[in-house]
Amino acid sequence: MSGLMKLVILVPCSFFFVALVKFLCDYLWRPLRIQQMLNSQGIRGPPYRFIHGNNKEVAKMRQEALSKPMALGHDIFPRVQPHIYTWINKYGKNYLSWDGVRAELVISEPELIKEVRKNSEKAFPKRKPTVFISKLVGNGLFSVEGEKWVKQRKLGNHAFHGESLKNMTPAVIASVETMLEKWKGYVGKEIELFEEFRLLTSEVISRTAFGSSYLEGQKIFDMLSKLAIIMHRNLFKTRIPWIRYY
Repeated sequence: MSGLMKLVILVPCSFFFVALVKFLCDYLWRPLRIQQMLNSQGIRGPPYRFIHGNNKEVAKMRQEALSKPMALGHDIFPRVQPHIYTWINKYGKNYLSWDGVRAELVISEPELIKEVRKNSEKAFPKRKPTVFISKLVGNGLFSVEGEKWVKQRKLGNHAFHGESLKNMTPAVIASVETMLEKWKGYVGKEIELFEEFRLLTSEVISRTAFGSSYLEGQKIFDMLSKLAIIMHRNLFKTRIPWIRYY
């Protein structure tokens, strides 16, 4: 019995030890090693923080940027991406940041961006989308690769060909005219332009892609908007692996 008891105790302890080593390797040793390797090549950035990477800093910067009123002008970069704006100015055009334990090499040099986008040697695989982004965009051009990407790209090229876009002009004009007619009833009142143009976009998509009006597919558009809000709220939250399965 003593031998069996030792075995019962030893097996869970061994499993726990292996799991602990793997956890420390994934969440501490490997990120620090990547950071050191890129630093030695002249690529610097905000230091890696245990488990959450730079997510807390990003969330704080975005909250501070959105809490301040924005002056009239076209310089929206510091407001919509304050962390990228700050770190480019601090660490240079190319820098390393961390989405949790995932390293992100941010590049802003035009020639380097062109090389990555061209990807002629297939050296730059697409980043796997998070759970929330996958639920929002599905298996579209944004996420698929290989034959699926080629097939969808052909369909996209046909839909957005010059002649196809010309055929959409009457539907776009009709949608804009409907919006302007509605605005006549708002004389002397304030208009929430963001919401108005969101409705216009939805109306144009409904007319050109589905041959219907926005009101007919309003429920679907509303659900997509709610899903986008949920995705945005969780974009910079650090998730502990395996927790979501429980």
